Amino acid sequence: MKRAFIFPGQGSQSVGMGKELAEAFPIAAQVFEEVDEALGQKLSKIMYEGSIEDLTLTENAQPALMAVSVAVARVLESEGNLKLSDISAFAAGHSLGEYSALTAVGAITLADSARLLKARGQAMQKAVPVGVGAMAALLGMNIEPVEALVAEAAAANSDGICVVANDNADGQVVLSGDKDAVERVIELAKEKGVRKAMLLPVSAPFHCPLMQPAADEMAEKLTEVTITPPSVPIIANVTASDVSDPETIRALLIKQVTGRVRWRESVLYMGRQEIEPLVELGAGKILSAMVRRINKEMKGSSIQGPADIDAFLKSL
Repeated sequence: MKRAFIFPGQGSQSVGMGKELAEAFPIAAQVFEEVDEALGQKLSKIMYEGSIEDLTLTENAQPALMAVSVAVARVLESEGNLKLSDISAFAAGHSLGEYSALTAVGAITLADSARLLKARGQAMQKAVPVGVGAMAALLGMNIEPVEALVAEAAAANSDGICVVANDNADGQVVLSGDKDAVERVIELAKEKGVRKAMLLPVSAPFHCPLMQPAADEMAEKLTEVTITPPSVPIIANVTASDVSDPETIRALLIKQVTGRVRWRESVLYMGRQEIEPLVELGAGKILSAMVRRINKEMKGSSIQGPADIDAFLKSL
């Protein structure tokens, strides 16, 4: 069986995440301790018992979600006496989840990944003043009609930026850019009969050209870390194809800050490589739930806690 492990992005966080893992498996607790030490903060305390507001802060949510995903991966390896590369053909992550994937398959160290994601969250937050940018979800409309709407809105009024930030699945596309420009596309989408169009409660317009200051900062931060070949190829967000070369990975992580998350295309690419199933490691079930919406021939599952780990290892 050729499977791939996939790693969630921002939005999957919840207070209490990781706590059950840490209590059940010393190696998971060790992951959270190492992240705390790398960041010089008790991020694990925020994860276990903090407020959802503190956990959702971009600079906290990003390293926290990575930590939970890597903890699950390391428990699987320890309890199953195996390596992820023994039982998978690819790894992929959604936005920040790409860092989780790279960490889980040995391309970036845990400490470096935590520091990079903290810096990434801070850089994204300060790149655009609060209230200037926005993101919006268009539900019930596929990528080609959305791209046509964006072009039509820009032709009518060229003020501001609005681009597709996330091509998540059929009928689930996310826009990002200047608030006024995004709102114009929302209104046009409603005129065209979109099922639902709504602004998202986010603090910055991720994955659009307005994030260029953050991309510049991440380019600098990424020069300070060593990236080694991953034990299995990574499906990159911005290309929706596999990559193993460390310098290409570094360049794509920089492009990812302003570029489109091509998640639907990434899943379709893995389907063409005869991957079955996709197994989500970490908090939530957002990505695994999308799999069948993207490709009805593929299966998605998630591993979050001890019971999931036990069931998965017994299935091997």
